[in-house]
Amino acid sequence: MFQDNPLLAQLKQQIQENLPKKEGTIKATEKGFGFLEVDSKTSYFIPPPYMKKCIHGDKVVAIIRTEKEREVAEPEELVEQGLTRFIARVKLFKGRLNVVPDHPQLKKLQLKAKAQKGLNPETLKEGDWVVAHIIQHPLKGDNGFLAQISEKITDADDKIAPWWVTLAQNDLPNSEPEGIDNWQINDDADLERVDMTHVPFVTIDGESTKDMDDALHAKKKENGDFELTIAIADPTAYISPDDVMDKVARERGFTIYLPGRNIPMLPRDLADNLCSLIENEVRPALCCTVTVSKDGVIGDDINFFAANIKSHARLAYDNVSDWLETGTSEKWQPSEEIAAIVSDLHEFAKARSVWRSTNAVVFPDRPDYRFELSEDNDVVAIHADMRRSANKLVEESMISANICAGRVLKESFNQGVFNCHSGFKAEKIADVLELVNPQAETPFTEEQIVSLEGFAALRRWLGSLDSNYYDNRIRKFQAYSEISNEPAPHYAMGLDIYATWTSPIRKYGDMINHRMLKAHILGKAPIQTPDETIGDELAVHRRHHGMAERNVGDWLYARTLANAPAEETRFQAEIFDINRAGMRVRLLENGAAAFVPGSLILDNKERIECNSDMGTVSIDKEMVYKLGDVLEVVLSEVNQENRNLVAKPTQVFADLPSEPETTNETEAQ
Repeated sequence: MFQDNPLLAQLKQQIQENLPKKEGTIKATEKGFGFLEVDSKTSYFIPPPYMKKCIHGDKVVAIIRTEKEREVAEPEELVEQGLTRFIARVKLFKGRLNVVPDHPQLKKLQLKAKAQKGLNPETLKEGDWVVAHIIQHPLKGDNGFLAQISEKITDADDKIAPWWVTLAQNDLPNSEPEGIDNWQINDDADLERVDMTHVPFVTIDGESTKDMDDALHAKKKENGDFELTIAIADPTAYISPDDVMDKVARERGFTIYLPGRNIPMLPRDLADNLCSLIENEVRPALCCTVTVSKDGVIGDDINFFAANIKSHARLAYDNVSDWLETGTSEKWQPSEEIAAIVSDLHEFAKARSVWRSTNAVVFPDRPDYRFELSEDNDVVAIHADMRRSANKLVEESMISANICAGRVLKESFNQGVFNCHSGFKAEKIADVLELVNPQAETPFTEEQIVSLEGFAALRRWLGSLDSNYYDNRIRKFQAYSEISNEPAPHYAMGLDIYATWTSPIRKYGDMINHRMLKAHILGKAPIQTPDETIGDELAVHRRHHGMAERNVGDWLYARTLANAPAEETRFQAEIFDINRAGMRVRLLENGAAAFVPGSLILDNKERIECNSDMGTVSIDKEMVYKLGDVLEVVLSEVNQENRNLVAKPTQVFADLPSEPETTNETEAQ
């Protein structure tokens, strides 16, 4: 009889108005309750009944009240919705349409749903993958949550679900762009292409590569220097900035590379055919020649020009590496002419590698992990491919070419699409010095490490240490790499300038640089220049592509390693991150990432400390693990639903036995 009493309602309103309120973000748990995270140190408990008003990730204003001598938060006002567009699985409840979000914190959240107009709900079956949107929210005054299904991604049992779901999750295309029937070269009328078809260029790629975008030629001079020529496929010969296809390429940003398949930025008839530098086929190309000294120094005689070229040999990385490393290859026996070119390219690459090792920054060799899939999309094997001689040969050629482009674009226009890195974050300089100077024979100074030369020297010193502990720790103090329309150094590579133009089939920024390099060749103003937004635009594409690649990989790892816990398979693993809950490791055999909770190292919170700032795990204040350490682990859990792996060390740290109770002084003695 009190529920409709206006006086009681008014009293309740007055009480709520006088209670404190806090703004924060909702953190849900699998057990139905949650927390209001106000900041890194302050959180409030949210009981299950109040959690029905909100979803993990919502930003809310909540009333803070005391219930049963405990402060709790009751969400009252929605500031920002944490879940809008999301991936979900169909759940039929008593014949009615529901969805369950595909999110680790939301697996138990079942939302009422409806299909949007034009999508037949009869086509949606239990477990199907869909794209959905929250269209009703209790904190907006709605009567409960309601989701609207906008798209069916694929069936519940589709083996290709990892790819389709991940692409949809990151809002990425799942097919190549549509091409046209008759591509025509539409170069600037003043652009003359040099006939270079007689020059014996070679391409070196993976055996299955179809979009071959670079061809190389080198000749060692009598004085020991090298004349290097790089020829790059030229899609801008077919695509102008005002073409529809250019807009499509910009919207995609990059070719998407996922385990087992790629989705090209450009139509395959361009990427894999007309622009691909196929053996014995004449192709338009943008070329650069430069002299590189026997000491690996890139000369000032950089010359860009347009040409028609022809690859004289389509070579594969492993075959060329076998031949360079052992003097023979079962699958490849080069002609005398091609053998001489490959040998000179190899000598050039060694000279450049030595120069970069001494004057710039060379990244440590780590394997690339590659999934081998069956026709039915099952994982046949996971290969750990090391960078071999031929890979390094191509890498040094591409780095040299991009340095040349950076110099020319800076000198001619002082703009372009540049890859940049600014070194250490300004607010972390003191932390860097505090970390490295106790270990260094000669202390570094702030003035040194904020300069390109000093930063590179510090990185080289870190690379010379026996342990990569300090290298792992110092990476947290570094800025992120960026893409800029203005020239700037690339500290992480130790280079004063770097502008990529060597993959225009796969990168839209390289297409822009091609057009600017053609303007340099013609002595004209560029027909396209990058604006200030291009860097952020391309960075967003790159981030989404990276997330998609990792997500598909996680899915495939969970499938492949499903039986590892039961089989107690032992793996060597490297620690690459430590936080207060435990440590993250990478299995060296296959590249899978796994989490090692602190409780599986030692199940005693009083004795174990996982310190993210120091990058260490200690027991009884004695360090037992640190970043970069390699240890043996077994997988204790493979969660295929969340696609994550949990591991535990095979080394056992025993908990201390509790002290026996004593009843008198004699027993105690």
